[in-house]
Amino acid sequence: MLEHVPGWLGKALKGLRAGEEKLAIVQPGLGSFVSLNLASPAFANGARLPERFTADGEGVSPPLFWTGVPVEAVRMALLVEDADAPTPSPLVHAVVWDLPAGDGELKEGAIVADGAGGEGGDVGRNSYLAEGWLPPDPPTGHGVHHYAFQLFALGEGPDLKRNPSRSAMLKAMSGRVLAAGVLTGTYSRGEEKPVGPAAAAVPAGG
Repeated sequence: MLEHVPGWLGKALKGLRAGEEKLAIVQPGLGSFVSLNLASPAFANGARLPERFTADGEGVSPPLFWTGVPVEAVRMALLVEDADAPTPSPLVHAVVWDLPAGDGELKEGAIVADGAGGEGGDVGRNSYLAEGWLPPDPPTGHGVHHYAFQLFALGEGPDLKRNPSRSAMLKAMSGRVLAAGVLTGTYSRGEEKPVGPAAAAVPAGG
C-alpha cells in the first residue's frame, strides 16, 4: 500500500517516526529479564531484509531461530514492529502468541493466518487488523526503516483470547518475561542499497 506514496511526500515525512523508545521490548512494565539469542539464516542483525520478505517480493515471513531459553519458560511470544513508521506508535508487522517454550524456530512463510498452514502458536492481528505477516512496505524516500523482531520467553500467567492484538499481548506479558531477544532487519525504498552478504548467521543446528 505505501509503495504508492509519492517520493516527495516520503521525504517530507522523513523526520516523522514512531521512535525506538516505543518498541515493546524496552517498555518498563515487562520487568527485568535476561537475554536470549534470536537470529535468522536469511539476514544478519542490522542487515537489509531480502526483498522476498517485503511488499516488493513474495511478502512471506522470514525464517527465525532462537536459543538460550530458560527452562522455567512455559510459552514464547513474538512481536515484530517498525519503529520508523510515520505513525504515533510502531507499526505492528506480526504478533505470534503461545509458541512452544524452549529453543526453536519458525520456517520461512510460517507466520500466516491461523488455519492457513502455519506451524505453531496463535497468530494475532497486525496493524492492518489482519492475521499474519504484514510485509515491510516503507514509503519511498522516507529513509531506512528498522524492523525489530522481538522474542519473549514467558513464565506462568494468564492466557489470551484467540488472535491477540499487540496491546493485549503486552498486558498479558507484564511482569512475566524471563528472557527476551531482538533481531533487527532494515528496508527502504528510494535509498542506496548496501552491498555485501545478506546474512552472517547460521541456521539452528548448522
